[in-house]
Amino acid sequence: MKRIYLDHNATTPVDPEVLDAMLPYFKELYGNPSSIHIFGQEAKRGMEHSREQIASLINADTSEIVFTSGGTESDNLAIKGTLSSGHARGKHIITVNTEHHAILNQANYLEQQGYKITFLPVDKHGIISLKQLKESITEETAIISVMLANNETGTLQPITEIGEIINNICAGSKSSRKIFFHTDAVQAAGKIPIDVKKLNVDLLSLSAHKIYGPKGIGILYVRKGTKIHPIIHGGHHERNRRAGTENIPGIIGMGKAAELAVKNLISENRQLRKLRNKLWNELSKHIPYIYLNGPELKPESASSVEEKRLPNTINISFEYIEGESILLNLDLIGIAVSTGSACTSGSLEPSHVLSAMEIGPVRSQGSLRFSLGKDNTEQEIDYVINELPGIISKLRIMSPLFEQYKQNKKE
Repeated sequence: MKRIYLDHNATTPVDPEVLDAMLPYFKELYGNPSSIHIFGQEAKRGMEHSREQIASLINADTSEIVFTSGGTESDNLAIKGTLSSGHARGKHIITVNTEHHAILNQANYLEQQGYKITFLPVDKHGIISLKQLKESITEETAIISVMLANNETGTLQPITEIGEIINNICAGSKSSRKIFFHTDAVQAAGKIPIDVKKLNVDLLSLSAHKIYGPKGIGILYVRKGTKIHPIIHGGHHERNRRAGTENIPGIIGMGKAAELAVKNLISENRQLRKLRNKLWNELSKHIPYIYLNGPELKPESASSVEEKRLPNTINISFEYIEGESILLNLDLIGIAVSTGSACTSGSLEPSHVLSAMEIGPVRSQGSLRFSLGKDNTEQEIDYVINELPGIISKLRIMSPLFEQYKQNKKE
């Protein structure tokens, strides 16, 4: 049976070059990088080379890269670490109601600890209002966290503009205040160019397994001058910012994945946008009552900024049927997709992202996310286009919601 993987926003396969780079660090180069003997120093050299590769991906300095266990820890270190440092004044946090649960659940926890949280709404495309953001900032605002690219819809937020607003407010303050700005860039890395200087962020989270690297390793970018306290206490690793012996094979893999992401970014993005657009254009021709969720699509020659979405991601609602039913039927013929974030799989609740975009429950429950990767082919997309209309037609015949719709239409 043909097997087609269209769930790259959940995780990506490890690139063969990444695996080859990692293997020696499981056997020959197994030293602890904190050890001063040759075994430790070999591991440390590999780690610092990876730090350089990752810094190049986001135009950062190597001293600004802190290794973590992944995106969730990076998000927690960014917010909790900054708040506990003593440099973040105030008890007010601003974020967005379409964030990943690594941010949302953290915000809910901090609210129980006495912090005031503002959850910004989004428009029908999933984008915040800069005016609302500016109006939400108070003298008590300590940190603002806004995701660069949404994991369910691919929607891009205006991070550069948000950073400019924050900088202007802080520059005009008489009390020399500092509002720290964090972005979760886990889904954006390797798909669009990232420059931390142009983005105006103080903190940025990345995870290796979204860019064809291994699971269990990520980084937090911490701008020079930004103070954070560790949330894991132990040794003096990572310049006292994250305790624990470094995951050297994982770090080597993330470094190689970052290097390949820089090298292949432009060519891969054009190909992904071409395949993604073909998928939507053909499905929308052959399947009625389907809707694109998020910003409109642009041609493969366009930039991600122009279309305000990731080049590989498309979220489609198939009205009057359950997304889970479509997913299972696709899985039976070897096509892997998702109904949203992998971190909420198994939940019966509608997507919090689509609900925030005011997409009703009938459309929301019938949504699927197709997230393409660099190894997907046009033949695979053709297979999905050929098979999916029949699945949708079969499921609608069995759907009470669709039957009710037809009855209402007759009346």
